Amino acid sequence: MEKSYDCIIIGGGIAGLQAGIQLGRYKHKTLILDSNNGRSNLCKNYRNILGWPEGVSGETLRQSGKKQAERVGVIFKEQKASKLNKSDNIFTITTDQQEFLQTRTVLIATGVMDRLPAGIENLKKCLGETMFICPDCDGYEVEDKKLIVIGSGQAGAGMAITLNYWTKDITYINHEQKELDVSTLQDLKDLGILHISKPILEIIVKDESIFEGVLFKDGQKIMGERGFVAFGGNRVHSELAEKLGVQLEKKHIVVNARTKETNIENVWAAGDVVAHSEQVAIAMGDGVQAAIWIHKRLRSIEP
Repeated sequence: MEKSYDCIIIGGGIAGLQAGIQLGRYKHKTLILDSNNGRSNLCKNYRNILGWPEGVSGETLRQSGKKQAERVGVIFKEQKASKLNKSDNIFTITTDQQEFLQTRTVLIATGVMDRLPAGIENLKKCLGETMFICPDCDGYEVEDKKLIVIGSGQAGAGMAITLNYWTKDITYINHEQKELDVSTLQDLKDLGILHISKPILEIIVKDESIFEGVLFKDGQKIMGERGFVAFGGNRVHSELAEKLGVQLEKKHIVVNARTKETNIENVWAAGDVVAHSEQVAIAMGDGVQAAIWIHKRLRSIEP
């Protein structure tokens, strides 16, 4: 049996939650589908958000956001959308639990997932506390620290070069031993960045979340005060949108800058699946903006 909604939001991260809160306040029948396996699940501390000077974890934002959305009537299902079809201006979403859901509008907020290779022990333990992913969010946290950048090939080298703005004591560990071009090697040398190309066995961690260095597979250790991760090849979760015919650019969803609507009528997108900004504040803003225009559309098509 199919269940019908005014809007279904695919993805319950920061953009999806903020959009859900806004749509709930408009009194629209709104459902958030969330597999509970997004980037915001991993970050233990966002420190650059207005009103949270000591930082706030992704888990806290998600939990409090869910409660806030439920207060205004938003429904949640911990399921993954596996199919998205459109027929006669009605969308049907099939979930991984073979539930069929219908809606008049869709917001895709499926986000991006960083590539974190298996086999490096403790890699996720310090994320957001003493190991970081986004230089715009957390470059400040490594200022004048002994920094170890853990990555792969050009992506990791590029991160090390970027972070030279914040600290001059940088070691770049090319875990996957991918070749660097000559100009990048010269840039690393000119900036005094030590480049080591060999695999890591584990991250050395103190008190559950304090990064202290790395242990290589050959037994060597290198100690540091902070870590950054940059393996490249992050996955943009735009597969559902692509199958529906939504326009993509480098796997990211293309939207109207003002309304956040895609080229498919009544389909919107928000958050990192649109622009890989990695900024919570931008994801929140995108979610609200999309919700405002979804509300306008729902008002215009009301029977």
